[in-house]
Amino acid sequence: MPSLPITAIVPTFNEAANLAECIEGLRWVDEILVVDSFSEDGTPEIAQSLGTRVVQRPYENSASQKNWAIPQASHQWIFLLDADERCTPELAAEIRSVLEAGPEKDAYWIFRRNFFLGKEIRHGGWSNDKVIRLFKRDLRYQNLPVHADVDVPFERVGRLRRRMLHYSIDSLDQFFEKRLRYATLAAEELDREGRRGHAGFIVLRGGLHFLKMFVLRGGFLDGMHGFVLAFLYSFYTSAKYIRLWERQHPPHRRANVRNQGAETPSPRLRGEGQG
Repeated sequence: MPSLPITAIVPTFNEAANLAECIEGLRWVDEILVVDSFSEDGTPEIAQSLGTRVVQRPYENSASQKNWAIPQASHQWIFLLDADERCTPELAAEIRSVLEAGPEKDAYWIFRRNFFLGKEIRHGGWSNDKVIRLFKRDLRYQNLPVHADVDVPFERVGRLRRRMLHYSIDSLDQFFEKRLRYATLAAEELDREGRRGHAGFIVLRGGLHFLKMFVLRGGFLDGMHGFVLAFLYSFYTSAKYIRLWERQHPPHRRANVRNQGAETPSPRLRGEGQG
């Protein structure tokens, strides 16, 4: 039985340094569709030079961008990959095998091997990280501002054995830019739910997250990388409630004065697709 045709979708914004390696791992698919948010570093030109199809759309959020991109695909099956992720030959072979045999499910979980500052993180809960990235074209992502996944009934989701590579955090600057933006979005959602930014939440939530990630889930086995990662994510957890507190107690700003160090937020950050 011939394999079902498949389109790979790669959302991008300023991925010139990252795109070529991602595309090379997708040469086995029938179509590569790069969905660009008007990059300023030559990403669309690089994508076109690599023989991919390029479409552009202003960025709203990750789910909105992907939901707009999915109907642009030429084939029934979608394999969605962020530019900081890599499809290994083993994963590619498994996907081809599923498509040749005739998929039994509408979507498939794919586990990720996550890298932090160049080191693979094998503990702290990261070894269980999985995302739905192989799915039918008629499915869509949840309408969430961040960390949305494909909206599909649990019983219609299968699981692949092979993993993709995810170069999640390459620098501390990247972590702080990305996670502080996520903290703002999370605070907005918490506010809508009627949550409060109490000091207890700020301290306890962050501390408990560190304990869970570094101790209970074995993050200490990843050495100093595991310690720094757990500490950073505990900070991120606290930052969500600090942002919530700030949102509920807006400061009395001086007229026409911009705080020192304040910057206009970027409309899009690298690797924002699934966090």
